[in-house]
Amino acid sequence: MLYLENALNTTDGPMSREVLVVGDKVLIKPEEENSKTPSGLFLPVGVQEKEAAMGGYVVNVGPGYPTVEPLTDGEPWSGGTRTGMRYVPLQASKGDFAIFLRSNAVEVEIDASKYLIVPHAAILLLIRDKIPLP
Repeated sequence: MLYLENALNTTDGPMSREVLVVGDKVLIKPEEENSKTPSGLFLPVGVQEKEAAMGGYVVNVGPGYPTVEPLTDGEPWSGGTRTGMRYVPLQASKGDFAIFLRSNAVEVEIDASKYLIVPHAAILLLIRDKIPLP
């Protein structure tokens, strides 16, 4: 696990720094693991770690999959210039509930809070609040 202290808070005030997620990665706040079954049995700590999938809320997303912008001035051999990088956006967005493969997640601790960095390809399901139609 990677520990990052004071990443979100500094002496200049709260939130004066920003945590940026790169590429196709998603920052997820995992849901609290329930150590008790619906029938009332308490589970040992290692049982939850054996589950293949896990869930949590999307806190931040990267810009997406990088793609090179095509040459804007015609043919490649004509000496055109590239204007920069483009990104194919990710399907996940802030506030979504994601179910993802636990084995692909990297655990980090930012200001004493546990987060997971997950590649977008490891997300199996997204649950999003519906937007009411007019």
